[in-house]
Amino acid sequence: MHHLFDLLAGLAYKRIEGNDRVVISSVVYDSRMASAGSLFVCIRGFVSDGHRYIDQAVEKGATAVLMQDDQCYFSEKDLHKLFLQKGVAIVSVNDTRIGLAHVSGMFFSHPSRSLTLVGITGTKGKTTTSYMVRDIFEKAGRSTGLIGTVSNIVGGEVRQAARTTPESYDLQEIFHEMAERKQEACVMEVSSQGLMLDRVYGCHFSVGAFTNLYHDHIGEHEHANMEEYLQAKLLMFDLSDIGIVNADCSVAEQVIEYAKGKCPVFTYGIDSQSDAFACNVRKDRRNGLIGTSFSLKSPWYEDDFFVAMPGKFNVYNALCAISIAGSCRIPADAVRKALAEVHVPGRLQPVPHNGDFSVLVDYAHNAASLENLLTTLREYCPGRLITLFGCGGDRSKTRRYEMGEISGKLSDLTIITSDNPRNEDPMAIISDILTGFAKTNGIYKLEPDRKSAIALALSLAQKDDFVIIAGKGHENYQIFSDHTIHFDDAEVAEEILMKMEAAAGKKESR
Repeated sequence: MHHLFDLLAGLAYKRIEGNDRVVISSVVYDSRMASAGSLFVCIRGFVSDGHRYIDQAVEKGATAVLMQDDQCYFSEKDLHKLFLQKGVAIVSVNDTRIGLAHVSGMFFSHPSRSLTLVGITGTKGKTTTSYMVRDIFEKAGRSTGLIGTVSNIVGGEVRQAARTTPESYDLQEIFHEMAERKQEACVMEVSSQGLMLDRVYGCHFSVGAFTNLYHDHIGEHEHANMEEYLQAKLLMFDLSDIGIVNADCSVAEQVIEYAKGKCPVFTYGIDSQSDAFACNVRKDRRNGLIGTSFSLKSPWYEDDFFVAMPGKFNVYNALCAISIAGSCRIPADAVRKALAEVHVPGRLQPVPHNGDFSVLVDYAHNAASLENLLTTLREYCPGRLITLFGCGGDRSKTRRYEMGEISGKLSDLTIITSDNPRNEDPMAIISDILTGFAKTNGIYKLEPDRKSAIALALSLAQKDDFVIIAGKGHENYQIFSDHTIHFDDAEVAEEILMKMEAAAGKKESR
């Protein structure tokens, strides 16, 4: 049983009306989720303000409201009337986002304190690195949960994630379930929004890692500029016992200087001398998996490692994961085995089949990521690069032009199709892609239906070719103007390949 007074302990607040010792049965930040005994926390969002919905929450049974000091929807007279009519306890704080994180932690008895909590922030590499770290911990016998962009994994159960870093109440609820299931650790992606909006307020990270910084997430409902974006990510180190930093990233000097003021710091890199330093980096293939081998010098391990994902950027991801593992005293053998078998949904995900060409599904959905992907795969591909992609509707047209140009320059054949057209005409999106493609001498085929486009790409593949299905990666849906369907690139490709192989088997048996 929780009393409002107990949930607020340690938080500066002002009691406006009612008894702050009222019993609280649940904490909600969406008025539609309120029920008898709820504490409704009013969150001011980019589009809507929770203070507008206090009446609705109270009608549904909320017995307490936590509001912001500067709210302007209810006068003192209105609040007094609400108390007299409904007996609602009303308290205010300076920042209800911090308030929500605080009361959520108290409501669940700070479950993350029983976990080895690892946080990873940065523009790129968070997802792949988090999967690497989880695989390493699991190989070492440490039951480990995961919270991130692709999914949340609790007790081995995979659940679709709504956002990279959940709202603070949802996050504490996930930690609580992990603790209940006796998990030892949790690795999570920590977005700049998650840091800026205090979703991880009150969390204590054993290790906090910073991968890199690229121009992204600048806009009306995100960050005003790159400096604000960086400052949000730096907050990771305020919450961490140990900091891990990519010494080769563009803002390394600034990040390291800030981090060292907060916690001990270890660096990793390829181009710069660092604590975890990779040299003799070379492309490799083991057990049918394309990847990269490198020699490592570090405070924890000195040996050769193979990571079962191609490209220099995945060496960086592996180095980050290695540094986290070393800081957590994970045995070298567990690190080596995990990296050699790592699999990340939608990130250079191989589609299994018996053919003599390779099929890969990847999340690359902008020009920079597509260029990086195709440049990397060119080094490994003995045949042609066949790239399939589309672009999302209700998004920047510039992205379409740029992706069309990149694929035209770097692919041997491009299959242009739909992604998530949303409220736009798929052919209008494709027309924009072709505008960029026209700047190149590339060869393309057009098929608006994504399933038919995948079938076309696979039917055209020859020995040693790489078929890259780009843009959606781990997504298992396709959004149209009036409906959404289940659509998983890897599932669709595997189904088509099985049919192709069955048909080929029938021909041979004739």
